[in-house]
This record gives sequence, C-alpha cells and structure tokens, in this order.
Amino acid sequence: MNLKFLETFIWVAKLHSFSLAADKLHSTQAAISSRILALEQQLGVKLFARDPKGTRLTRAGERVLMYAEQVSESMTRLRASVHDEKLAFGTIRIGAMDSAIHSWFVDFVADVMEQYPNLDIEVVTETALTLNEQLRRGMLDLIIQTDMLRDETIRSVELLELPFGWIAAADSPLATEPPAASPAAALRRLAEGRLITYSRHSRPHQDLMRLMQSYGIGESRVSCVNSVAAMAKLIQAGFGVAAMPPAMVPDLLKQGVLCELKGIEVPPPMPFVVAWRDGTDWTERLVEVAIGTIRRYAERLGEQAARVIV
Repeated sequence: MNLKFLETFIWVAKLHSFSLAADKLHSTQAAISSRILALEQQLGVKLFARDPKGTRLTRAGERVLMYAEQVSESMTRLRASVHDEKLAFGTIRIGAMDSAIHSWFVDFVADVMEQYPNLDIEVVTETALTLNEQLRRGMLDLIIQTDMLRDETIRSVELLELPFGWIAAADSPLATEPPAASPAAALRRLAEGRLITYSRHSRPHQDLMRLMQSYGIGESRVSCVNSVAAMAKLIQAGFGVAAMPPAMVPDLLKQGVLCELKGIEVPPPMPFVVAWRDGTDWTERLVEVAIGTIRRYAERLGEQAARVIV
C-alpha cells in the first residue's frame, strides 16, 4: 500500500476538503482525488461521502482512519530511529599519535561516546608515518597526526596548533641562568647538553633540526622519543631539555616538577591534523565531533597555549 496515499487520506479526513488537502500537500485537487480513488480501489470500500457541509468520512472511512493514523505514527517513529545518532552501532578504528593521547584525545573519545554510545572504538597509537600508511591501506578509519595528506582517496584538515616550549627539570641549572646575549647564544647553550624531541623524521624532529641548523648549530645531541610520558620522565631525571608543547605536561609544570625556559626561540607549533578515507559518512561525523572537542580544549587552555585552526 502506498504510504503517500495514506497521508493524503488522513489530511482529507482532517480538513474535510479535497482542495484544502491539496494546498496542504502542495499538490493539485485532481492528484488528491486520484490518490483517494486508488486507495478506495485497493481497500474495496468507499472512504468519503460528499454533502452540503463538505466531505465527510463514511463508516468504513472512520475505521480506515484509525489504522492509517497508527501506520503514520509508526513510520514517524521509524524515520526518527533511523536518524537517531544514539542508535548508531559498529566499530570505528581510530589511530592517534602519542601527543594527541596526552592532550585532547581522551576528551574526544568521551564526546564520541556521549553522542554515539553504541559505537565501539578501537584505538591504535603509533607514529605519524605508520598511521598514514595504515589509513591508506584501509586498516584505520580515521587518524590524528601532524601532516596534511595528499591522496585522492583521503581527506584531511588541520584542527589545532600547540606552541612549543623548552621544558626542563625545575632544579636544572638552566632554570636559574641569566638570559643569553642573543638567540643564537641561547640555543648554543641548550645544545651543549642533550635535547629531547619526538620520533626521528617526525615533523617536530625535523622542525627542531631546521631551527638549530638556521643558527649554524649542527653538533647537538638529540634524543628522539616517541612517548610523551617517557619524555617527561627523562626531563625530570635531568637527562636533557625537551622541545615540546607545555600543554603536554600541564600538571608537572603546575606542581613545579618541571619548568619552561623562557626567552629562547622555539620550533614552530605542533599541528594536529585529522585524516580519513573519502566517502565514509560516519567518519565525517566524528570529524565534526573532533572539531567541537578541540574548540572546548583550546578555550580551556587559553590562546597562549593552543590555537584552533578550523
């Protein structure tokens, strides 16, 4: 049975008029009459009778109206359930670099679970290079890393930037030294010790090396570490000074265990890029959730600690 015919029947019954039903449904009176006639033929009964007061339901029409309204209500609930995001289910595979895990990723997962409580989320933590490869091979649905991707089948957008700082142990001699005479002198003083940065060939590592080379500093000892937690432990132990966003270790800075060295040039901010395979509707919805998450995260940190791009 044609549901559009039932809808037409309900409106003619409510308005007691074929012409008013035509106006309501943005149709013509002839089309409305044709639908009612087809419905009558399907049911084998007369639905309406005309009298001087207008169009009224027959006894059979009254019975049909009761069931038609039930069908209409059921269809309304069905459509609502189909579009109800909370009923979405399935598994989403998300890859994130370690820096995302230690900043806004947990908030993002919480936001996803609030909006889509029936989704299962699998999380993989890897370097940006590995995540990019896994996304291209279809092993992941969405990744969070540092680089915009150039691929016909992949979309990407930069969400956020976190400024870098030089993070040292609070009892480091560097924390109490007077300012250097020049930016080059300040960087050379840092390079006399060990510098800690992210994974080799990662964007932060490359940015750090370019910064040092721009001042003619090429012999510095650089240790590459792919774990924020490990970097924090190494700094506390006096192993070296790290180039990393202060937003990665806010509690340790607040507690006075670590400190940020001021007045020294730092590498460019760390970008956070979300990338996903084109044509995946659900993944695009998660990107929208991520945008909301990072905006709240950046607002909480303040403009000096985080900058929203989207």
